[in-house]
Amino acid sequence: MPSPISQVLDERLAPSGVRLHLKRDDLIHPEIPGNKWRKLKYNLAAARERGHRTLLTFGGAHSNHIRAVAAAGHYFGFATIGVIRGEEHLPLNPTLAYATGRGMRLHYLDRTTYRAKTSPQVIAGLRRTLGDFYLVPEGGSNALALRGCAELPGEIPFAFDHICCPTGTGGTLAGIALGLAGEQRAIGFSALKGGAFLAGGVRRLQAEYGRVTDNWSVETDHHFGGYARRNAELDDFARDFEERHAMPLDWVYVAKMLYGVFALVRAGRFPPGSVVVAVITGSGQFEDPHRPAHAI
Repeated sequence: MPSPISQVLDERLAPSGVRLHLKRDDLIHPEIPGNKWRKLKYNLAAARERGHRTLLTFGGAHSNHIRAVAAAGHYFGFATIGVIRGEEHLPLNPTLAYATGRGMRLHYLDRTTYRAKTSPQVIAGLRRTLGDFYLVPEGGSNALALRGCAELPGEIPFAFDHICCPTGTGGTLAGIALGLAGEQRAIGFSALKGGAFLAGGVRRLQAEYGRVTDNWSVETDHHFGGYARRNAELDDFARDFEERHAMPLDWVYVAKMLYGVFALVRAGRFPPGSVVVAVITGSGQFEDPHRPAHAI
């Protein structure tokens, strides 16, 4: 920390004069990369200060957040519990095998109960069954997570106009927007189909933090069919980007964002000469390479 920044030299940007830089949060830590670390940083401190020894969080069977919490517990001395949506399937997939290898205890909830996971009744039931714990929300997004993400813009050592990030829950976008100054704006690129609802999530999280801003927006047209879905067009873009810049792209989140950034450049959405920073979160780097592209 802070994560490095590199400029993208690409002839496709030349006609507009847009200068694109990559904020390489994927390089923060090999097991707790990018926005995962920024979201967990102050939650880990709060858990320690409040005397908790166990972290509990929620996620699906392929959740990179589950992996990150398991790694954080391993490195920072917490026991961890992952509450997993659905039924147990053996052998464990690579995500859950990694989590258990880092000491995480898995607890499964049927999908109906899982949908009510934030209710006081479900939380109380988990405490009765599993004991005391510090609760980290699914995806890690809460007011403390926003505090960590809000630090990102201050790490950029030059003036910029727009900062872009992939968006799955809205937490990273909400936090980054809180850290902007002047006329700077944040743009989140939804990895989910029908991502217009994310705007409400951003406002809710900022309200929980205590300050709501209007310096952000959510782009919803570059999801390529929805979460963890892709097609040949996205694959071609990612392959071409890697050939041009020697950088492989996570297709779950980052490739969709960068595709969207180049699309906005072509459409003239950035004023000529704009300086744009794209945050490489690393959010999907643990995605099981053998998992079907259409899987959710």
